[in-house]
Amino acid sequence: MDFESFTLLAATDDLGVEPAARADADGLELRMDFADEPLAQLDAYDGDLPILVTNRPTWEGGETADTAGRLDALETALEHDAVTAVDLELAALEGAGDHDAGRIADAARDRGASVVVSTHNFESTPDREAIVSRLERACAHGDVGKMASTAHSPDDVLAMLGATRELTAEGEQVATMCMGPAGRHSRAVAPVYGSRIGYAPVDPADATAPGQYDLATLRTLVGQLQSDA
Repeated sequence: MDFESFTLLAATDDLGVEPAARADADGLELRMDFADEPLAQLDAYDGDLPILVTNRPTWEGGETADTAGRLDALETALEHDAVTAVDLELAALEGAGDHDAGRIADAARDRGASVVVSTHNFESTPDREAIVSRLERACAHGDVGKMASTAHSPDDVLAMLGATRELTAEGEQVATMCMGPAGRHSRAVAPVYGSRIGYAPVDPADATAPGQYDLATLRTLVGQLQSDA
């Protein structure tokens, strides 16, 4: 996955959804922190879609303890040919925790995999200037800078979309979205402004973040909006 154009990922903790995702997804995001035996799932995987692996720590909204084993699992996952991208937290790359997340970014690049550097705000959405600053830091560490924040008003979404457009115009690759009811529409609209990655579950009951559309719906919405842009 090079993310040079919009890439829609089926977000899941079960690689068994791959056949159902093929019609609408460009790839899978395996949430290793939610999954049962994620490395065994990768060993058994024989699907067609490429995989981005995420192993989110508890301090960034995930379910994995921040131990060296969290990063070791990502490094092992990168040994699988189907894994062509990895998600790493901006805070981890900037020194949060006691472990060297940079070694995973290096391992990914050594294997020709892309690095998505992510940052989240589950409480609110900062102003546009702060969003731009955080995304620029993420882009400096990875191939794509990703930011998700919780929106409480249309103004929050406008701040995220404005930052997305600004950085895209400067040649950066960013992935952006607002979480929660007020931000839900941003998942369909942000790609028009340059966001390179969308996330959606095949089944809406399996959402991995607040406000996600199901995969088929998001594919349809993004396709219609991009054709009108």
